[in-house]
Amino acid sequence: MFKLADPTPPPSDPHAGHHGGMEMPAASDPGPVGQVVGFDDLASWQPSAGWLVAIVVLGIAYAVGVALLRSGGIHWPIGRTVGWFLGLLTMLATTCTGVGQLGMVLFSVHMAQHMVLSMLTPILLLLGAPITLALRALPARSAVRRGVLTVLHSRLARLMSYPGVTVPTFVVSLFGLYFTGLFDLAMSSHVGHHLMLIHFLLVGLLFFGPILRVDPWPRRTAPGLRLVEMLIAVPFHAFFGVIVMQAAAPLSATMAESAYRLGVDPLADQATGGGVAWGFGEAPIVLVTLVVFVQWLRSDRREAARLDRQAARDGDAALAAYNAKLQLLHESSSAR
Repeated sequence: MFKLADPTPPPSDPHAGHHGGMEMPAASDPGPVGQVVGFDDLASWQPSAGWLVAIVVLGIAYAVGVALLRSGGIHWPIGRTVGWFLGLLTMLATTCTGVGQLGMVLFSVHMAQHMVLSMLTPILLLLGAPITLALRALPARSAVRRGVLTVLHSRLARLMSYPGVTVPTFVVSLFGLYFTGLFDLAMSSHVGHHLMLIHFLLVGLLFFGPILRVDPWPRRTAPGLRLVEMLIAVPFHAFFGVIVMQAAAPLSATMAESAYRLGVDPLADQATGGGVAWGFGEAPIVLVTLVVFVQWLRSDRREAARLDRQAARDGDAALAAYNAKLQLLHESSSAR
């Protein structure tokens, strides 16, 4: 997977074992390609306290909400629960394992974190419909429930769900972060790296929320237009990946130095990361398209059922009025 760098070790540095205040993996002796980082390194349990606490709290809160609904005899789809906890599992895998640590020093691993947290985790969490769960589980007069409704109906929420905001944010933040000094600045500290991961997650939630519309959102858009939004923005990730694969210099000097200390060629590793960005978008596109298409079918069926009920109540007055209009047009045409 990785092309090894020149085996000559870097100059002695008293801080060579640390990166941004975090203990770095020990430098590897030069060896065969692919032996620098193994599956055991990526799958090892190395929890980040902040992420772990957040994941546990979100999991418990969701489970309590489902339990409250069931205790009141209200059905909650099992698929939503599965989606939510799969989303939390992807967060756990990318932040509380060796992936989280190596994401600080290897661009390819970092890019895998980025893609998962911005394009897979948000989709799974949104499929869990957490806002709907909160509105149903919380007491009608509770301050928390009123607060949620106030935010949903606010002008800021409407603005933040507008495609003129969500699409540029999803695209511009990607290029603006990696192709400026912000990326190297963030990668120079443990806190900066995790703030960047939080940014990826929030941007993904902001972008995919109005498209999936599993929860109530301030803006209503036809399913076809929601798919267009996604198809406009997501290909930019592939374009970004191609640019990174062809880059002639490291995007982060800090990360390049760390990769070298692991015995990894920084440019080869960066090209691998670009390949990850280039190829990752297909699965989320298919998943979101499938969800929106199913919503589209259900919406058409509900509308058809509504029209049938209306026709049964008024003796199909709408059809009778339409036929009368056609007859009037025919008689007018014949009179001429």
